[in-house]
Amino acid sequence: MSDLSPDKPSHNEDDYFAREEIETKRKLALQQSQELAAQQRESLKQLHFMKCPKCGMDLQTLKQGNVELDSCFNCHGVWLDAGELEQVIKQHGHEGSGKVMSAVLNLFKRTPSP
Repeated sequence: MSDLSPDKPSHNEDDYFAREEIETKRKLALQQSQELAAQQRESLKQLHFMKCPKCGMDLQTLKQGNVELDSCFNCHGVWLDAGELEQVIKQHGHEGSGKVMSAVLNLFKRTPSP
């Protein structure tokens, strides 16, 4: 006669279904965590989009050739997106790096108020 009755599943079968349930709940928790993180990233993006990281004022977009630079008229900071510095350097040719940096700095010099 067998130890197993037809009404009671084996201990291994109970373990299997318990592990499956735990794995399903773990995957659901991971998915919920990822969705929450994505919502938080989007919320932070909306909160900080086009705000100066130094003083918090609105950034203005200035076009310099093919590059759009983000500039703060309050603290006079200038921010470049990924790859924009290379584009600015490329627009000014293959000059020495000192000339390129001085050209970049000249773009953002304050004009004296009348």
